[in-house]
Amino acid sequence: MKQNSALPEFWCSRYRTGATPWDSRQCPPDVAQFIAAQAPGTRTLVPGCGSAVELDYMLQHALDAAAIDFSPEAVQAAKRLLGKRAGERVREADFFALDSTVPYQWVYERAFLCALPPAVWPDYADKMSQLVVTGGVLAGYFFLKETQKGPPFGIRAGQLTELLGSGFQCEESRLVDSIVPIFQEHEYWQVWRRVE
Repeated sequence: MKQNSALPEFWCSRYRTGATPWDSRQCPPDVAQFIAAQAPGTRTLVPGCGSAVELDYMLQHALDAAAIDFSPEAVQAAKRLLGKRAGERVREADFFALDSTVPYQWVYERAFLCALPPAVWPDYADKMSQLVVTGGVLAGYFFLKETQKGPPFGIRAGQLTELLGSGFQCEESRLVDSIVPIFQEHEYWQVWRRVE
């Protein structure tokens, strides 16, 4: 039976076996700098959080941050790593079913889009448009590489612009020295501003 990365069990099996090459267990420097520049209380979401190491850094800087993953194994990994600091800030939830009545000022992208099958990408863009407040940002790391299989499913730069362009405007895009070997030479730090 073909495995589907759009289903929780796909990710649960990887966390159970420790097959998580995307999980560096450290807060990358670009996001650490971005976090430090945010105002205390900035309402922030980390979807597909995995071990949620960045969440800890967000909380240390007084952001109103929450992390979700639809894999119960990933949520348990985050709670083990963060301990009491995780509290209710890490929970099991489906990104596509999230309540969007109170949008976020920042949604952090870290290997979430590239974890999703390309057929789901339009739904990702629609949900991001609902979850990010006008003037807020979708900011983080994007895997810009054309791939035949995945995950990770790479995306071309033009394809990403087409995907997000109706709801977001790219304000920053630069190649970074990834701390995750599988993304090396194809990972970009990007900031997408939510527009009307």
